[in-house]
Amino acid sequence: MTPDTAELAIVDSAGELSDASAPTSGAGAPRSDAPPGRALWRRALVALDLHALDPARATAVRDCWRALWRSRLLVWAAGAGTLLTYGFGPVRHAFNPPGLTRGFGWLGDLLAAPAARWDASWYLVIAHYGYRPDLGSFTASRAAFFPLYPLGMRALGWIGVPLVLGGVLLSLGALALALYGIHRLTTFELASAARPGGRSLLGAGSPGAADGVGARADVARLAVMVTAFAPMAFYLSAVYSESLYLALSVGLFYAARQGRFAAVGVLGALAGATRSAGIVLLLPALMLYLYGPRQDRPPDFPLARGLARRYRLRKDILWLALVPVGLALYVAYLGLAGGDPLSPFHAQDVWGRHFAGPYLGIWDGIRAALQGARQLLSGQQGHLYYPIAGNSAFINSEHNLLLLAFLVAAIVAIVGVLRRLPLAYGAYVIAALALPLSYPVTAQPLMSLPRFLVVLFPLSIWFAAWLAAHPRAQRPAVIGSGLLMAFFVAQFATWHWVA
Repeated sequence: MTPDTAELAIVDSAGELSDASAPTSGAGAPRSDAPPGRALWRRALVALDLHALDPARATAVRDCWRALWRSRLLVWAAGAGTLLTYGFGPVRHAFNPPGLTRGFGWLGDLLAAPAARWDASWYLVIAHYGYRPDLGSFTASRAAFFPLYPLGMRALGWIGVPLVLGGVLLSLGALALALYGIHRLTTFELASAARPGGRSLLGAGSPGAADGVGARADVARLAVMVTAFAPMAFYLSAVYSESLYLALSVGLFYAARQGRFAAVGVLGALAGATRSAGIVLLLPALMLYLYGPRQDRPPDFPLARGLARRYRLRKDILWLALVPVGLALYVAYLGLAGGDPLSPFHAQDVWGRHFAGPYLGIWDGIRAALQGARQLLSGQQGHLYYPIAGNSAFINSEHNLLLLAFLVAAIVAIVGVLRRLPLAYGAYVIAALALPLSYPVTAQPLMSLPRFLVVLFPLSIWFAAWLAAHPRAQRPAVIGSGLLMAFFVAQFATWHWVA
């Protein structure tokens, strides 16, 4: 059984593959009782798209479309509905430039609310005015936002699409690709795990492991659902780079698992031009190259253990040198334009981050949450138990407790990823969390951690596998996560800080 047929076997739980051949009475001939016009139309479809009858891809498209439109409908209903009910909130002019995030009329401002807030303003400013590194400290903050996403918005602006609408369209398109990639990658991993010696995603003794195809077929669908309805998944359709980075990182893993390292290099370079974390994709790409598992060829050293590589070095490893190119081109542009080429790294100081040591932000986050609980239990704000951001010690304390809850959930999921998925997945998640967990913010050490987590798709794949093995938890988990997303986007749309 090849990887492709294994994928189809997992998806084809209703016998679609056998039915697909039933309407023919010869090699590609239509049924004799089919009307001539319909037979001609079927021939045309097959001629135009040889994959039109592939049930695996059809299932992926169907599952992803349902998750996409349902989750985005919830995002806009919750965000716009809250804005209609309660208004814009007290800090709407914090960074709300006219013509970029507002000034579109009553309906336009309402529809922009779930998408154009906080960091979205920076992407819109960069798309409209550029980085202008020659202006020094006046524009230094912009360097923290990498260029590929605002370049995409500017490209859409050249053909007449308003920047906010262009950002939303770009995010939605990338989200659709990301969901489809997650579905296909999850199915691919299930196919690999089903072979002798594969690491089971569902775990020994689970219903899915015992029954085989039935429960496993749900994992890819659930992976898409938990990604689309994650508590912070509203960022995936906002004017943020999250969905673009997610699509590129998923594509890189899928290409690496199939041994297509030219595509890995290109996707890695694009990811490096999208977010600072893009450079860490070099680690899983190299691990998959050296240790696998890979589908392009069998291991050269199948009995290798530990750090001994399982695949010989070949010329195609040179494609991995493209992964840092996106970052290199960005810093080169900043330097040639009269600015500091290292400003993307120095910009973290502007945003209040400081280096505390490798992953020592975890300890700072725990301490901040404990002091926050103490602040809330005290019932007063006269004495501060921990530095605050903003005007309310209670709100700051609530944020720190919430951030710690996300950290605890992430640690549980990381352990699951390390146990059930190929090692490259776990290594990627741990490396990608180095920035938020090593560079804390003083008042909220784990600031933005939930937003960093939403793009780490191995966590969603593991959680989906866990849900498939625990069917009773599926509906409460998805509904509960969706309600949290609605709550957070309601805050976001009314200019309350979220993650």
